[in-house]
Amino acid sequence: MTDFNGRTVLVTGATGGIGGATVRHLVAAGADVLASGRSAEGLAAIAAETGCRTLAFDLTAEDSVRSALEGLDLWGVVNCGGFGGEIATPMDTDIAVFDKVISINARGALLVTKYASASMIRLGQGGSIVNVSSQASLVALSGHISYGSSKAALDNITRVSSLELGRYGIRVNSVNPTVVMTEMSAFYWGRPEIEGPFLDQMPLGRWATEDEIAAPIVFLLSDGASMISGVSLPIDGGYTAR
Repeated sequence: MTDFNGRTVLVTGATGGIGGATVRHLVAAGADVLASGRSAEGLAAIAAETGCRTLAFDLTAEDSVRSALEGLDLWGVVNCGGFGGEIATPMDTDIAVFDKVISINARGALLVTKYASASMIRLGQGGSIVNVSSQASLVALSGHISYGSSKAALDNITRVSSLELGRYGIRVNSVNPTVVMTEMSAFYWGRPEIEGPFLDQMPLGRWATEDEIAAPIVFLLSDGASMISGVSLPIDGGYTAR
C-alpha cells in the first residue's frame, strides 16, 4: 500500500532532519522524489545518497515558487520547509521574527500548495499533500508564540485545502510532531529544566526520532491512507492526549 510506482513527490525542507528522512523513506517506497531546500550543499548530499532529484526555490518569494512549480508534473507534496524563530512570550516577541516565521511556515506552504495543486488538478490523477506542522499548534507551549501561531495557521491551511481539493481526488493532511532532539532544538529542549518536566508529561516519555516522523508522512501520502483527508495527526508520544 506504500508503493509509489514512480509517482513524483516534492519535499521542501529536504536538507533538514525530518525532510531528509522523508526523502529516504519515499525513495525506498519507489517514489520519484524532488528535494528542495535552502542548502545547495545539503541538497547535493541527499541527492548523492538517495538518487533523488533536486529543485531549488525560495519559499518566501511567490515568483520563485511559481517559476519552479509551474508546468511541473507532481503527484504529491510534503511541505516540510520551516523556521523555528525565537523563544519568546507575547509580551517580548520580536514582530519581525514573527513575520518571518509566518512567511516561511504558513505562507510558504500555502504558496507551494497553490502552484503544486494546479499541477495536480491539470494531471487529473488525484494526489496527496502532507504539511509538517507541530504539537505547538495543538497545545500552548511556553515561548512558542510565533512558531505555534504559524503552525496553527498551517493546520487551517490543511483543513481548507482538503475541503477545496477533495473534488479533484487530492487529499491534504498534517502531521504534528513533538520535538526531535537535533542540534537546533537542543539549545532549548535539551535544558534539564525544560526537558525533564516536558517528558514527565508525555506518556511515552522520550523524544521522537526523524524516522518516526517520516514514516507517518509517507503513510499519509500513500494509497493506504486513501480515505484520510483534513486531519492533523499528532506524533507526540501521547503528549496532546493529556
